[in-house]
Amino acid sequence: MPRERGEKVIATNRRARHEYAIEKTYEAGLVLTGTEVKSLRQGRANLSDGYAYIDGGQAFLDAVHIPEYSQGHWTNHSSKRTRKLLLHKEEIVKLSHAISAGGYTLVPLKLYFLDGRAKVEIAVAKGKKDWDKRQTLRERQDKREAERAMRTKNRLGD
Repeated sequence: MPRERGEKVIATNRRARHEYAIEKTYEAGLVLTGTEVKSLRQGRANLSDGYAYIDGGQAFLDAVHIPEYSQGHWTNHSSKRTRKLLLHKEEIVKLSHAISAGGYTLVPLKLYFLDGRAKVEIAVAKGKKDWDKRQTLRERQDKREAERAMRTKNRLGD
């Protein structure tokens, strides 16, 4: 059986990019049980409520919903348990300094398999205010309208 190659995305947190201003991203491994891996291979996970934190020099991922494995039995995992993140010590120190600076939080952006290993992309992010969100939506809408106008102009010009 050939080993998996490349990246297979399981879940993305689209709401995080709307709610937060992303400063820097990190890739971290996850400590998972067998039924969690099987459930992820079925493509089932939800990152929308998830967050990461640092406690005692270790990083943890909390409130990420990985549903129970359908063919599992009494050894099944709890769906919203706290999972340990695998990061280098220097990265954990950088993250803890960024969070302690104030106003920043750790948000999971993407959960994926990279060459057969479960990874999560976490970001140091700052919460947006309501007017920031409206401004982002307005910019996106203006860009879309400009592209639409260019497309129609190019069609008429041919």
